[in-house]
Amino acid sequence: MTVAAIILAASPDSALADADGLPSVRRIADVAWSGGAVPIVVVAHDPDGAVAAALAGAPVTLAEPAPVELGPAGQMARGIEVAQGTVHETTGALIWPSRMTWVGPETVTSLIEAHGPGAAALLVPTYDDAPGWPVLLPLTGLAALRAVAPTTMPPDVVEELGTRMERRPFALGDPGVTHDRSTPRGDLPPYAGPSEPAGGHVHEWGAVIADDPDEGPLEGPALAPYGQAAGDTEADLD
Repeated sequence: MTVAAIILAASPDSALADADGLPSVRRIADVAWSGGAVPIVVVAHDPDGAVAAALAGAPVTLAEPAPVELGPAGQMARGIEVAQGTVHETTGALIWPSRMTWVGPETVTSLIEAHGPGAAALLVPTYDDAPGWPVLLPLTGLAALRAVAPTTMPPDVVEELGTRMERRPFALGDPGVTHDRSTPRGDLPPYAGPSEPAGGHVHEWGAVIADDPDEGPLEGPALAPYGQAAGDTEADLD
């Protein structure tokens, strides 16, 4: 069982926006790795190489977005396809907008454990009963994702998927699943979840890699083969 993290940025500015001293995509990539997500795919335009530079040394693949006319669901599917090509055993994917920078690694681990071998439910993390991100989509739901209309915005993509497959809310007490980077990290509501995964597995919990700057020079991320997609809009992914 392998669960990927698909980090979606609508623009280079969104990918590189400050998240408590780190570019958003770098903070998320470090947290995803700490929580046990493999592979990690960042879907973002990178015309001048700034996104790749921000990801230097991180175990990620940087992928060009799908054509803008495919909409948010198309960007999600693009990331999943790259993940499948990277690790063929991938069974699920965490769909993760780049604005959701405060999710904790324990939430990633708990979602992966809840996915489990053969699981077919769409897992939606919640905080104070409100749905959040990243959602965990089993790859059995990829056909349903591709069937979503391109005009459907990300929250409604999740709602529509919930009509096509089992949708399971998953309360973890992590305020980062509903509070994006517009809320300063120090102003987040209190964490109200367990201190360790329910299954007892610990994968780098408490790791400080998301808070420590890298010392260069470091190798850049892998690049997924794809033609340059035309245009992007922040409404598609953020």
